[in-house]
Amino acid sequence: MSTRKNVAKAAGIILVMGILSRILGFVREQLLAVKFGATGISDAYVAAFTIPDFLYNLLVGGALSAAFIPVFSSYLAKNEEDEAWKMASTVINLVIIIMLVCIGLGFLFTPELVKLVAHKFTGERLNTTIKLTRIMLPAVLFTGLNGFLMGMLNSYKHFLTPALGSVIYNIVIILSGYFLAGKLGITSFALGVVAGMILNFTVQVPSLARYGLKYRPVIDISHPGVVKMAKLMVPTLLGLAVSQINLIVNQNLASGLSEGSIMALRLANRLMYLPLGLFAAAISMAIFPTMTSFAARGEMENFKKSVAMGIKSIWFIILPAEVGLIVLSVPIVRLLFEMGAFTPEMTRATAGALVFYSLGLFAHSALQIILRGFYSLHDTLTPVTTSLITIFLNYILNVTFISYLGHRGLALGFSITGLFDFSILLWLFRRKVGKIYGKDILVSGLKSLMASLLMGVVAYSIAHYLSGIAVTKHGQLIQVGAAIAGGALVYAATTLFLKMEEAMFFLNLIRRKV
Repeated sequence: MSTRKNVAKAAGIILVMGILSRILGFVREQLLAVKFGATGISDAYVAAFTIPDFLYNLLVGGALSAAFIPVFSSYLAKNEEDEAWKMASTVINLVIIIMLVCIGLGFLFTPELVKLVAHKFTGERLNTTIKLTRIMLPAVLFTGLNGFLMGMLNSYKHFLTPALGSVIYNIVIILSGYFLAGKLGITSFALGVVAGMILNFTVQVPSLARYGLKYRPVIDISHPGVVKMAKLMVPTLLGLAVSQINLIVNQNLASGLSEGSIMALRLANRLMYLPLGLFAAAISMAIFPTMTSFAARGEMENFKKSVAMGIKSIWFIILPAEVGLIVLSVPIVRLLFEMGAFTPEMTRATAGALVFYSLGLFAHSALQIILRGFYSLHDTLTPVTTSLITIFLNYILNVTFISYLGHRGLALGFSITGLFDFSILLWLFRRKVGKIYGKDILVSGLKSLMASLLMGVVAYSIAHYLSGIAVTKHGQLIQVGAAIAGGALVYAATTLFLKMEEAMFFLNLIRRKV
């Protein structure tokens, strides 16, 4: 139970800061939508961010999640802090060199790179994308450094400052877009991205210094930790490269659709990632160091319990969020974005994509725990193998669905691919570690689903009943707020009636806080 309390406390910190960050993130997206709508200009901004995001995901998503945190945490778990910092210093220095080279090459070959991510862009859309890409490329260096600082702080069980950094990042972009959009246009948002990343980095350094910042300007590629991390990282980078290529292929498919399709997919994706980024990421990030410590000490029963606890906790929160996004897709999108240059037609396009994205939300959320389970065991090859399979599946699905559903087909392909990936990895994980309390996970998931469906009926009914007042922002806020509140009460009451362990745990946690 102490492990659960520690994870809950860490997840709570990440969640509170994450909620603030996500709110600011939606303000940022709302500001972008109001200023430029779902148009060719906003499509260019989204496409321009693809290349820096590609480099970030390869470096931080691969090296940090799959290799750096498990190796760094295992040294700390064995009270070998000096060795942990020797390894970390070498990796950080290598990353700085690699990223500087990548940024330089990115500047030189920007037109060619843009053609890779949006090959059907022409004219002003193409020129704007090239310009914005070059502006945002320097942010990649600080994004990579932020990731490693976050990994080290999380390994020390410190979660507040890394979460605060993302809040600052969003605030800077909002201020830049709000005050400079009139003079600089869409460029203001790109400049905000760079400034936000730099400030994010600046905030995290003092916190790490309090734990005894032992950075050294050395490169020791023969260090056992560096060698271990390299072995873990190479297959993961391959898998992530495949995954990122998959996203680029999807964006290329969307670039041939009507103007605004890429922006509609982005906004829908952001809405879908709200519960994924808030709850699934908070729980998985909080539980990851604990899982790594159990695995490092060979406490496999506790390790498997933590995995099961993570999946059940995520589904308890994600399933009602998934149903809610589906039944309230149009009211939510209308409330958040329909103003200024964002039209009702854009609302319908975004809501349609949101429905199909949300169908696979439960699978993508639980996948966060399964992946970290493999990483805790220093197994990065298995996730890579499945990603090589899913890229072909995703491409076939997207090419098939886009003919019938347009941009919504890309969202549906994403959901089905996530379900396939989760199912395969869960099966392989069970084969690797043995029984993982599958019956408990299934029963908990079914109870959460039943309560979520009942909640969905109530939320939809409330929203439909109040549709007459949804002609102003005030009325839309009442409609969505009442539907969410009514649905949440029904879900809470139903899960407590079913005596779900997760519901009782959260209820007792609230009682203790009160």
